[in-house]
Amino acid sequence: MDLQPSDLTASAEFQALQRHASQASHWHMAQLFAQDPERFARFSLEAAGLFLDYSKNRIEPQTLTLLLALARARGVEARRDAMFGGQRVNTTEHRAALHTALRAPRAARIQLDRRDISAEVHAVLERLYTFAKRVRDGAWLGYSGRPITDIVHIGIGGSFLGPKMVCQALRPLAHPRLRLHFVSNVDAHDLAATLAQVSPATTLFVIASKTFTTLETMMNARSARAWFLQSATAADLPRHFVAASSNLPAVQSFGIDPDNTFPLQDWVGGRYSIWSAIGLPVVLAIGPEYFAHFLAGAHAMDRHFQNAPLAANMPVLLALVGIWNRNFIGCSSLSIAPYHQNLQYFPAYLQQLEMESNGKRVTQDGQPLGVASCPALWGDVGTNGQHAYFQLLHQGSDITPVDFIAALRPAPGFQEHQATLLANCFAQSEALMRGKSAEQVQAEMQAQGMAPAEIAELAPHRAFPGNRPSNTLLMEALTPATLGALIALYEHKVLVQGTVWGINSFDQWGVELGKLLAGSIETELRAGASSQQHDSSTSGLIARTRA
Repeated sequence: MDLQPSDLTASAEFQALQRHASQASHWHMAQLFAQDPERFARFSLEAAGLFLDYSKNRIEPQTLTLLLALARARGVEARRDAMFGGQRVNTTEHRAALHTALRAPRAARIQLDRRDISAEVHAVLERLYTFAKRVRDGAWLGYSGRPITDIVHIGIGGSFLGPKMVCQALRPLAHPRLRLHFVSNVDAHDLAATLAQVSPATTLFVIASKTFTTLETMMNARSARAWFLQSATAADLPRHFVAASSNLPAVQSFGIDPDNTFPLQDWVGGRYSIWSAIGLPVVLAIGPEYFAHFLAGAHAMDRHFQNAPLAANMPVLLALVGIWNRNFIGCSSLSIAPYHQNLQYFPAYLQQLEMESNGKRVTQDGQPLGVASCPALWGDVGTNGQHAYFQLLHQGSDITPVDFIAALRPAPGFQEHQATLLANCFAQSEALMRGKSAEQVQAEMQAQGMAPAEIAELAPHRAFPGNRPSNTLLMEALTPATLGALIALYEHKVLVQGTVWGINSFDQWGVELGKLLAGSIETELRAGASSQQHDSSTSGLIARTRA
């Protein structure tokens, strides 16, 4: 990757970190722990119900001093305050990014264009709560007079990943009568498999699209409506279709009652929208009281991010350690490893949050970035990942940092499982840090009575380099409040890293070109017409499909 110099790389703070990194290349974390008995206490902190241990990174106190100096020089505090203050931090779309307003308490006074938006936010929340209570209590009836049993949420991107992830994470709190289904893929196999599980008479469809024009969402919505009308009439649509959208005329044209349309604010991006009307499936699943706890947990992290000094600020420290690993240690990816089955979809959620936000190559003023930006995120729940890709983490040629996430409280009645689960989580982070030298391996094999020739042959395969970074995030239990705080933590991490890199973290122009070309190709596939505008590969694929 050919990176040109930038304001960031030319800064004294960045260059000081580069010099420091040349020294750090000789450090081994096992030695750092041996030299400093207080290392764990020095590099850990607690906030909003979460505990972060970042001691298993190749850092020393001076590393943090230099990283914090870089954050201050790049204006992290000013940009944080600008976001919370309702300024148009999304510069390419001339919008604020006030998702934090969606989880602020009613008494908060949040200004946008010199108007208080708190009343607007809580008016939408009250409508969501009132509707959800009717569905959950069985007062909302389908066309046959029976209560709703299934909810099919149709969206894509942030309108899909957030609700699906949160409903899975909080499934122990879900209403016992209501089954949640999520459809996003325009591949009809997704919708067909879902419709095969539900009955039109007892199913509620939630269509989530701010513009009510999103291609995949609206194609699935129209197909779901056609399926429904095979058993019911158009007059029955308002009992079975509701929307999270700002395009009221399009919603009405579809057959949805305006009273059952929950508006989305223009100043909230899709990947930050779980706190808005997009969260309707979550409210339906867990109820208004628990959803309020979810919002409160995120707000607690907001307050911490706003008020804590940078040196004791969890989102700031998580972000800066990530920048250290990315730009100075040279790590090109980050693995997310939740040791909690209910966080199954959290890695996918973070993929969109981080890579769509900071997967950029130019700064806010359109200049080349000069450094590598967002690493590729990937992962799976533990202990599944240990038996799949952890081999690469321990002995692969690339160094991949890991964020381990775990809850301390076990599932009721399964204390033995929890001890094994947490033992694996903590052991993996220790093994990544400590490693096992060739000398240790040889000593073990000698103690087993193995022949010298066999020891020489096998030792290189059994040695682990170690010195591989990780963070560990702990919570007492996975609750609505701690989940809210966890999501907000990573949201603010994105802002800090984007600010240091000089990126606009709130736009996503990179997804537009593919959409534009898809429209042209779809016309050709349907009409059978040929075009000379494509390369030979694309033209060949189109021709083969038509044939």
